[in-house]
Amino acid sequence: MPCVGGVSVSRSQCLLFTETKHSSLYFTASSLSCSRNRVGRRFGSIRAETMATEKLGIKIESNPPESKLTQLGVRKWPKWSCPPSKFPWTFDTKETCYLLEGKVKVTPDGSSESVEIGAGDLVEFPKGMSCSWDVSVAVDKHYSLG
Repeated sequence: MPCVGGVSVSRSQCLLFTETKHSSLYFTASSLSCSRNRVGRRFGSIRAETMATEKLGIKIESNPPESKLTQLGVRKWPKWSCPPSKFPWTFDTKETCYLLEGKVKVTPDGSSESVEIGAGDLVEFPKGMSCSWDVSVAVDKHYSLG
C-alpha cells in the first residue's frame, strides 16, 4: 500500500530511496505507521534502523545492527590492520569489510572526490576499483573477499 510520498510498504519492512548524481541513500525501517489527519490527508512516521549510501561505487552502511553482522558472519572474517599512512590499492575482487577502528579517506583513481569511512562502517568495494587510501587513524577491520 502506498504511504509517505508513495513509498511501497509491506507489513514488516519499508524501503526509502533517494539518488543524486554521485551518491545514493537507502533507508530501511521495520516500523511504519500511516494515518489520516482530521482533513483526510495521509501522513506517516518511520523508525529508521540503518542507512546505507553509495558514492563513487563504494557502498557504506553506517552502524549496521549486530543481527546483520552476525548474519554475515563478520566476526569470523579475517582481520587486517594498518597504521596511519597513504598508499595506492586495487581491489582484484569485491571486498566487504567492517571497520572496528580507524578513519580512512578513499579516492578512486581519476576522481577528485573522496569517500570517508570509519569505525562502525560496513563497506563494499567493487571488483577492479583502483584507489588511494589516506589512513588518518589506524585501521583495524574484518574483511571478506568475493
